Amino acid sequence: MTSLIHIIKAHWVVFTLTALAAITFLSLWPLEQLPPVPGTDKTHHLIAYALLMFPTALRKPKNWKLLGLLFIAYSGTIELIQPHVNRYGEWLDMLANTAGVVCGFLAAGLVNVLVSRGKSFPQ
Repeated sequence: MTSLIHIIKAHWVVFTLTALAAITFLSLWPLEQLPPVPGTDKTHHLIAYALLMFPTALRKPKNWKLLGLLFIAYSGTIELIQPHVNRYGEWLDMLANTAGVVCGFLAAGLVNVLVSRGKSFPQ
């Protein structure tokens, strides 16, 4: 598992840009109705933005806090654009997105602490 952490840290930009592209596509693609997937809409928002923030927070580049704020601002922009592409923008979605950014940051912080202490992850 530690090697996976090193891979994410080494390629954090690729993982972050891929997550950002996926979020953009899935958030702005016009739909007549949401597809039937397990979980709630807000849970999906939280998970998506946690996955977006995790590689950045794990690697902690010089401007990582600014990137986190930009991810939150981007989520607000997406919510404002959605009504123009046959989707619904909701402030509660932005709240879930913000919570996801915070969860991604906290999860990465926990992983960094465990790795620095030499803890092994379950296989």
